[in-house]
Amino acid sequence: MIQKTKTFLLTLFISLFVIWLSVEAWAFKQFLTQPISSLQESKVVSIPKGTSAKKVAYLLYQNQLIRHPEWLVWVLKWEGKAEQVKAGEIEIQPQWTLEELIDALIQGKVVTYPVTFIAGETIKQNLISLSASPKMNFVLSPFDLSSVQAKLGLKQPLEGQFLPETYFYAANETDLSILKRSHNALKSVLTQAWENRADNLPIKTPYEALILASIVEKETGYAPERPMIAGVFVNRLRKGMRLQSDPTVIYGIGDSYDGNIRKKDLLTKTAYNTYRINGLPPTPIALASADAIQAVLNPAKTNALYFVSKGNGQHIFSNTLKEHNKAVRHYILNQ
Repeated sequence: MIQKTKTFLLTLFISLFVIWLSVEAWAFKQFLTQPISSLQESKVVSIPKGTSAKKVAYLLYQNQLIRHPEWLVWVLKWEGKAEQVKAGEIEIQPQWTLEELIDALIQGKVVTYPVTFIAGETIKQNLISLSASPKMNFVLSPFDLSSVQAKLGLKQPLEGQFLPETYFYAANETDLSILKRSHNALKSVLTQAWENRADNLPIKTPYEALILASIVEKETGYAPERPMIAGVFVNRLRKGMRLQSDPTVIYGIGDSYDGNIRKKDLLTKTAYNTYRINGLPPTPIALASADAIQAVLNPAKTNALYFVSKGNGQHIFSNTLKEHNKAVRHYILNQ
């Protein structure tokens, strides 16, 4: 009787173990092949630097993104990837399979945030925008331009030294890093454009090209006109005529500019007032786009020496002062 009882219990134990093993095997197969979570929306999880695979697994479990953290650790170790999990913010989709999750963890598919430097704006304006970026590590003061210049290692002033584009960064990237990327992008664009410039331009250096490009950028927001605007300024430089660009006057006025240019402003000599100085101002007056740089180094072939706004964002171009004055009367004085 005792022997029968032992046999029965052993048989029952083995049966239950087989059933349990079958259930676990089925659950593990589901874990490998089915969506990792029943959540409806993705979650952003921040993985600290140096976090072990085990801690990452339980972090995901706490966020309801996996059901069996110990199995994730086992699979990572089995595949030799336990030491390859990257730190950073990762947006995890609940419909991913386990392999898709592991790929994201080891490839470091981190969440990125955009920051845009705007063409035609000054470096002060763009630094203020940069300082409002979320989850960025700020190591610069946007109001201390000399300090920013020193940390970037730039010999020339900051104005115009960055390419106006949208840049993407991960959480905790520094503002200094973004500026370095933007400056390097500007150098690359400027170098390439300079190497492919038109012949016999009255522009001696890439920096002079950048200065003129910033003026072209400010003169028109209508991209197809940029080569023509540049052509006018190039013609004036060749003839020794002053550029007479209103945006340079405004830049020279600085923070006291109230939205209007008066006759006294045109007559007041500043380092930037191209009604009063010959040639180019000493620095760019804004961030210049790649298109503006290209326009300056490959300007339209034209005899025009003047242009005036038509009031719709575009301009009318004239070859002579007489034609220009007529255009001014028509488009400006009669408004």
